[in-house]
Amino acid sequence: MRLMCRKLRTDVGPERALAILGARAGKLGLAPPAALCGEWFSSRAVIALNASLTPVRDVAEAFSIPTRMPDVRDAVPGAVGGGWFGYLSYDLTDPSGRSGALPPAAWGWVDRVLRLDTDGTWWFEALVPDGDPDPIDEVSAVESALAQLPEATTWRSSPLSRPLPSEHYDAVKACVHAIEAGELFQANICARFGGRFTGDPIALFAEGVRRLGARRAAFLTGDWGSVVSFSPELFLARHGRSVRSTPIKGTLPRRDAADEHLARRLRESTKDVAENVMITDLVRNDLGRVCATGSVRVPELLAVRPAPGVWHLESTVEGSLAEGIDDAALLAATFPPGSVTGAPKIRALDLIAELEPTARGVYTGAIGLASPIAGLELNVAIRTFEIHEDTIALGVGGGITADSDSDAEWQECLHKSAPLERLLG
Repeated sequence: MRLMCRKLRTDVGPERALAILGARAGKLGLAPPAALCGEWFSSRAVIALNASLTPVRDVAEAFSIPTRMPDVRDAVPGAVGGGWFGYLSYDLTDPSGRSGALPPAAWGWVDRVLRLDTDGTWWFEALVPDGDPDPIDEVSAVESALAQLPEATTWRSSPLSRPLPSEHYDAVKACVHAIEAGELFQANICARFGGRFTGDPIALFAEGVRRLGARRAAFLTGDWGSVVSFSPELFLARHGRSVRSTPIKGTLPRRDAADEHLARRLRESTKDVAENVMITDLVRNDLGRVCATGSVRVPELLAVRPAPGVWHLESTVEGSLAEGIDDAALLAATFPPGSVTGAPKIRALDLIAELEPTARGVYTGAIGLASPIAGLELNVAIRTFEIHEDTIALGVGGGITADSDSDAEWQECLHKSAPLERLLG
């Protein structure tokens, strides 16, 4: 198989490109597009022209699918070409066995993508079987489509219903008691908001990309429903044998650029710093299980970064995969992400199952792409809408430590959900 790359003559934005491609796929009776926007594979956007995603219910199968790659010749630096678009839900490894409305996982092979590089140039990239001609006609057709105005689509959502604050208070207090009893150091306790939804999920994602500027935004859809993610967090990036994770822990409300000086309070917060350091150490241990001895390091600790509606503390952990380790083994060692579970992870998973009343679904799982050329990149599925039939759900939560305050933890949930609820209108 070979890679074909062609520069496109268009300066359309990624949100408009996705809307156009969605309408085009519907008219042609093709599978809908999928999209990654923000900071993915050293590009601003990677959009699958058509992505037919198949539900997967077995955890081992869900982890192994991204390893099934063809050999590709003549790879171009920076190119993606295609690969497996999909998601892994938290439900895959929930010890309670609960499941949300969407399938536990879904993957789909894609051999045509549009990629927007950091210079603002669009590329048509295709993985072409040996002996087949280059799809030049497709390039022209897509270029012509992108010159058109997108059809106007929209959505409607009811206000999201929330659990009683007292329910979250009780779960936080129970978690603090477990920490005080020495059962664990930290756990992520979450709540689930929900409402009614009608309209076009692509329109919701496109508007969210325009307004929120999330670094790890992702969109997937199919007969099973839609995942609309505005995540700021990288779960895994594997390029060649190098692997990287950037766990987020520590949150402060963010109202506008003028309050940047307030973000320094995060570095001075005993609770937020403790959250981040503990989870960074957990991620080091997870990667240490599959990386070469001595290769795991923390090049950045406790950096303050903006995200929709909040400031976050984030750290970066890097390593080099040991010989014989593939993406399936990497996922088995690290999933679900440490930042949305706790430390130690096994006890945190059990405690989450005890204290949270409903399944998390896709929320706190991972979404992204595995490419035979560019490697693997997955976000942490936070700030993520899950749409099923006429319902929409949003998970929110935070890390609980020994000095957590129940009311402050509930307010953190509301700070995280606020920009997404405003987006829904």
